[in-house]
Amino acid sequence: MAQTFSPTAGKAPTPGVTAEERKVIFASSLGTVFEWYDFYLYGSLAAIIAKHFFAGVNETTAFIFALLAFAAGFAVRPFGAIVFGRLGDMVGRKYTFLITIVIMGLSTAIVGMLPSYASSGVAAPIILISLRLLQGLALGGEYGGAATYVAEHAPQKKRGQFTAWIQTTATLGLFLSLLVIMACRSAMGSEAFEAWGWRIPFLISILLLIVSVYIRLQLNESPVFLRIKAEGKDSKAPLTESFARWDNLKIVLLALFGGTAGQAVVWYTGQFYALFFLLQILKIDPQTANFLIAGSLLLGTPFFIFFGSLSDRIGRKKIIMAGCVIAAATYFPIFHALTQYGNPDVFVAQAKSPVTVVADPTQCSFQFDPVGKARFTSSCDIAKSLLAKKAIPYENIKAEPGAVAQVHVGDKVIPVFEGSGLAAADFKAQSEAFTGQLGGALKEAGYPEKADPAKINHLAVLLLLTVLVIYVTMVYGPIAAWLVELFPARIRYTSMSLPYHIGNGWFGGFLPTVAFAMVAATGNIYYGLWYPIVVALMTAVIGTLFLPETKDREIHHA
Repeated sequence: MAQTFSPTAGKAPTPGVTAEERKVIFASSLGTVFEWYDFYLYGSLAAIIAKHFFAGVNETTAFIFALLAFAAGFAVRPFGAIVFGRLGDMVGRKYTFLITIVIMGLSTAIVGMLPSYASSGVAAPIILISLRLLQGLALGGEYGGAATYVAEHAPQKKRGQFTAWIQTTATLGLFLSLLVIMACRSAMGSEAFEAWGWRIPFLISILLLIVSVYIRLQLNESPVFLRIKAEGKDSKAPLTESFARWDNLKIVLLALFGGTAGQAVVWYTGQFYALFFLLQILKIDPQTANFLIAGSLLLGTPFFIFFGSLSDRIGRKKIIMAGCVIAAATYFPIFHALTQYGNPDVFVAQAKSPVTVVADPTQCSFQFDPVGKARFTSSCDIAKSLLAKKAIPYENIKAEPGAVAQVHVGDKVIPVFEGSGLAAADFKAQSEAFTGQLGGALKEAGYPEKADPAKINHLAVLLLLTVLVIYVTMVYGPIAAWLVELFPARIRYTSMSLPYHIGNGWFGGFLPTVAFAMVAATGNIYYGLWYPIVVALMTAVIGTLFLPETKDREIHHA
């Protein structure tokens, strides 16, 4: 079908949404939902994937490795933004994000076919990480294309509202992935699902890919791109214009540190870290945790449209900055409340019988073992390893140099043994004795091995999680329109994609890994929250001082 453009396309506000505009929003959003579904499956199943693909290392390292593999997809997103952003500014928006969805769908489906570590050894995690890298590259080109495409079709006074539909896709993709996981788990039971059924959600991606490609083939190219192409004003060197010229590079850097970095950490704290916190820290069973997260997403998602539309009236900047500040100010009380209502036994036990590790700090290692060969045999490491495995919160007290560590559970003192130099049989025997002694003390003090389903205040947890999602909608709902409006049309795809994907790929994508490692290192289950708090406050300061409001800008000039 021949593609045409109108000199007035996308310029004048319209009283309603036209059929063409609805088609653009629906097609772009639905395809992006499926792409996010593919990407988030891995994050939702990280604990299971750790068991199947990183079985050669200890449990804590395996989970951190699984999170790193998840983060690997985020790490390469900026490179995908450069490759596909350049293509989108030179060839067109439509065909570029058609390519990205094919790469994403095929990479996800192949994950469902991979052999595990038990059957293929180290090749399994290597292939898995390679597929995650392909997913990340594809996603790096997807978002900028979809956001630019929709914004360039939108009336000027509705850009926030129209692009907010694209913003819902990440949350809806996560929601869809959780629904599919829960349906599979319920149908086949947890044991079968964790053994082999986890592959089914990945294989379903083949069907979603077919639907997405068909829908996107029906779209026309952006009228703004067609216009500047016809006028010969398109960029012949979008990378050079975007990043080698200070006037544009300055805006790219400000958009990163004063916009997307804070938006990213608020987003990933409110969705992914919240899920990891329920599963790994509070030990809530996966089905319940997924239901609670899915419920909060269902309740919170309409606020993307609300804040996107609100930004058309009062501006993008003040909403995003307010979201960063409010989130940073309330994360600690919200996550304390999640513990109180999600696992009240551990909350009460921690208040009545706090756990402390008294040890010489020089004897305490950062227990990340990439190759599975290290032995953590000092008394400090033995104590912290067991407490981390049981997800028991603790505090550290400095002991005299060379002292053997002790674990205090309330008033009870459990001496730890020094394992350095012990024969394997003696180490195993003393380890079992210490595990039994500490386990008995923790049980006596009321620390549960898992959250008691009967004691979970589901309504309170759901409301707290919904508040976290609303923070996400504040910072994420208006961000696409803001980024589109910051850059000229001829280099828009390239210029907006890079700060978005560095912010979300690096600052956001590494958040679960960094926060979990901070918790494991300190024993403080809330310590990882300092990471999103500091980044969100940094963004609020830089964005408020140095970035402009853009809601009334004309975006159709080359």
